[in-house]
Amino acid sequence: MVQTKKLVLYLVIVFVLYTIITSPERSADLVQVGFEGIASAAEGVGEFMTELVK
Repeated sequence: MVQTKKLVLYLVIVFVLYTIITSPERSADLVQVGFEGIASAAEGVGEFMTELVK
């Protein structure tokens, strides 16, 4: 079971590196979308907490 987890982890790392090397612009776009999603979620939590305190 541990061997399988290591193999899957290595395959994911190789896939990510391959994707970044072959299409860096697309990878940058995906990272930007991810960060925008995280920022939006954090903003939503902040607004919720602000309204909760009022």
